[in-house]
Amino acid sequence: MVGWSVNLLGLRVFVSCIGLVGNLFLILSIIQTNFSQIKSFEVFLLGLAAANLVDIVIVNIYDIIIFQTSSTTTTGSWLCHSLKFLTVFGEITSILFTVLISIFRYLKLRDTDKRVNLPICLDSVRSAWTVSGVCVMLSTLVSLPIFVINLQDPAENVTRSSSGCPPDFFQCSKNDCPILNRFYKYLFILVCNLLPLIIVTVTGCLIITVLLSQMKTVTPAVSGSSQFGRKSKSLRRQRSTIAVLAAMVLFQVDWTLYLIFQLTFSPTDFPFWAEMQFFVSTSYTSISPYVYGIGNNLFSLNNFIKK
Repeated sequence: MVGWSVNLLGLRVFVSCIGLVGNLFLILSIIQTNFSQIKSFEVFLLGLAAANLVDIVIVNIYDIIIFQTSSTTTTGSWLCHSLKFLTVFGEITSILFTVLISIFRYLKLRDTDKRVNLPICLDSVRSAWTVSGVCVMLSTLVSLPIFVINLQDPAENVTRSSSGCPPDFFQCSKNDCPILNRFYKYLFILVCNLLPLIIVTVTGCLIITVLLSQMKTVTPAVSGSSQFGRKSKSLRRQRSTIAVLAAMVLFQVDWTLYLIFQLTFSPTDFPFWAEMQFFVSTSYTSISPYVYGIGNNLFSLNNFIKK
């Protein structure tokens, strides 16, 4: 058991470092651009990377406190609630920005033959910042009930002491579970996990459908620099779209496993609940910045040299 704990701790540190480096580098790659030239898609990536950082940092702090309080000291309820609020806030914000990116990419690809170079509503940087602010506000509102959740320590639970932070904030006794805990848990799973997963899945299928239809379309021949410029722009957009699709697949796999894990296992029956929840929920936030960065040429050698 001790050997497993040490190995899991080392793996946690490794995954966390990968996530911290990737998200920090993505943020630096975006903010080095003159803000007068920043694009709406980069605004969404900036919000996603910032949310990922919050999630990775806070979830590690929270789990460290769980480990410490399970063996040594006690932790106040206010601190537990605050850290869990930030953890949930980071997760939801990351999810909402992923949904926003998938919808934005679909709108950009849809009806390109009719729209040509005309912008969509989200192309405006002001609109992008506004929608990003709405995502942050929604994440805050959905996370606020954490402060009124009743912390319970079921008698059969052996994963923590009665005065520490629970590995699962929704946990409660099977014989005495407050309605608020149960209601918030399933509402949270439905609205913040299942619904975004459905939206991302449907949007991904629509993007693939649009790409397939565009491949069948024969474009009229143009000559000279116009043809070269159009081809170069098309290749960049195609590479970016592939990166978005890859990140969406990663998102689907990650949060599907998260749903299965939440609905199947219990912290009272699984000794490594906190570790498994960490790896499932953090894999997307750690890997996605590399997918987006490489696909959108933000993780190029030139950018690395500049850093």
